[in-house]
Amino acid sequence: MKSTRRIFLAQSASAIIFLPYSAHAASHTGNMFTTPGGNITVHPISHASFVMETPVGTIYCDPVGDAPDYAGLPTPDLILVTHEHGDHFNAAVLTALVGANTQIITNPAVLGMLPGDLKERARSIGNGASTNFNGLKIEAIPAYNMTEGRTNFHPEGRDNGYVLRFDGFGVYISGDTEDIPEMRALEGVDLAFLCMNLPFTMDIEAAASAVAAFRPTYIYPYHYRGRGDGTQDPAEFARLVGDAASVKMGRWYG
Repeated sequence: MKSTRRIFLAQSASAIIFLPYSAHAASHTGNMFTTPGGNITVHPISHASFVMETPVGTIYCDPVGDAPDYAGLPTPDLILVTHEHGDHFNAAVLTALVGANTQIITNPAVLGMLPGDLKERARSIGNGASTNFNGLKIEAIPAYNMTEGRTNFHPEGRDNGYVLRFDGFGVYISGDTEDIPEMRALEGVDLAFLCMNLPFTMDIEAAASAVAAFRPTYIYPYHYRGRGDGTQDPAEFARLVGDAASVKMGRWYG
């Protein structure tokens, strides 16, 4: 059942400029969410990469691109990696970003690809499993394709999405997935990051339908550049979502 707790949002000015994600320069603007356990500030970086400053530490999700894109942000206490594709995982970038006490959580496939120094600070969880970081419960949610002809992109059982259970505030990170039953069944999600591009994930109609099912309070469309006409329009996604959730626009591509 959806939470009735009050959550307050302070949003900084941001813009969407449709540029290739590799050309993006991190602006480090973001939105701050006031939660029962303390503030969470989201900094969109590029495509599927973002940083959250949270009460339990600074969390980087799927950091790729160039290390200077993260300049001025706190050193990560935790890095989450959803899967092995190059727009989500880059071992050289991880090596450049980690600090002395950084921990890494990945899916099992990525753990096996990490160089030894990174593997020493990493652990993996598979679909349906959970772990803890500084008192934060982290659940591995399935992320996969189910449309015929696309299942090779993200086969069922390999890749992770994540749900982070902060004190009184749930965050869902989709990774790369279609509109799967496991996502539709999510409960207690206050903030979501939802992918949408073709042919790799889903279109805005499927993404908006999923939002209507699990009804996060706030949602960022992200990962919406695809092949040619596979790029999805976040403004049209917001129109389709309507009052099912409050859509927040990050500066992912410019």
